[in-house]
Amino acid sequence: MLSGARAFWLRDPGVGEIRTVPLPEPGPGDVLVRTLRSGVSRGTETLVFGGRVPASQHAVMRAPFQEGDFPAPVKYGYLNVGIVEQGPAELRGRTVFCLYPHQSAYVVPAQAVTVVPDGVPPARAVLAGTVETAINALWDAAPLIGDRITVVGAGMVGCCLARLAAGLPGVRVTLVDVDPARAKVAASLGVEFASPAEATDGRDLVLHTSATSAGLQLSLDLLAPEGTVIDLSWYGDAEVRLSLGGAFHSGRLGIRATQVGTVAAARRGRRTASDRLVLALELLRDPAFDELITGVCRLDELPDVMARLADGSLPALCHTVSYDEG
Repeated sequence: MLSGARAFWLRDPGVGEIRTVPLPEPGPGDVLVRTLRSGVSRGTETLVFGGRVPASQHAVMRAPFQEGDFPAPVKYGYLNVGIVEQGPAELRGRTVFCLYPHQSAYVVPAQAVTVVPDGVPPARAVLAGTVETAINALWDAAPLIGDRITVVGAGMVGCCLARLAAGLPGVRVTLVDVDPARAKVAASLGVEFASPAEATDGRDLVLHTSATSAGLQLSLDLLAPEGTVIDLSWYGDAEVRLSLGGAFHSGRLGIRATQVGTVAAARRGRRTASDRLVLALELLRDPAFDELITGVCRLDELPDVMARLADGSLPALCHTVSYDEG
């Protein structure tokens, strides 16, 4: 039985540290999980790391097993894969995904973990929360067969969206990003790539994930008349500026937000958040998602790595943390 664990905490905005934390004794309905991998959700976690969660969103942006409060000290994260060491017989020894922060072991209710399908490695399984976000956005967007779809922003979420959308019959998907190196990622995902200057307009649907004013403006500019931008970006405390004096009114364009905290209205009456997560893990049988795992570090290195991810000196899609002490 593990009596303690090590966890990543944000001590102050921009300053992370590793703390030793006690583990509670598991109750009859709990599981004790030993972590194998956790993943950094770069967009959200770097905003948290910089202390950029607006006060009005402190309650909304809490992670399921967050400790502490924004801006700091806080333990935050939600992409964790581990092995059940103690718990119900049907879960013991199984690899599971949980919306838990970066911590070497933890105790949670058994219903908080989801079994990872055989054949999905732990490093890929950390993407479950991101693929779940993409599923929810596509439920909101409701693309049609043969649509011309553009995804603006080739980060973790944008790449997952592009891969899932590309599986629809007759759909042509273009991934747009300012970084030309993302062209290789796009090719691995089976979609086209374009820089912002090269992106083709007249699109039936644009999904925006860049979390920038320029990206949102480009998304609107790429739409066909009557089209809608589905915006997945969370901007934190950044101000967003748009020019709406062009085709926005005459083209009857729309901007619609989507967010994973609530199941999309189109499926809310028939699917639960648990159903959505199970689907995400099943979709991760696809090895193309391995292209999104761009780095790995030890837990001890995470304070420095998070700072480098936040200031942009460490380029990455999904950076993972390995807990293999060997």
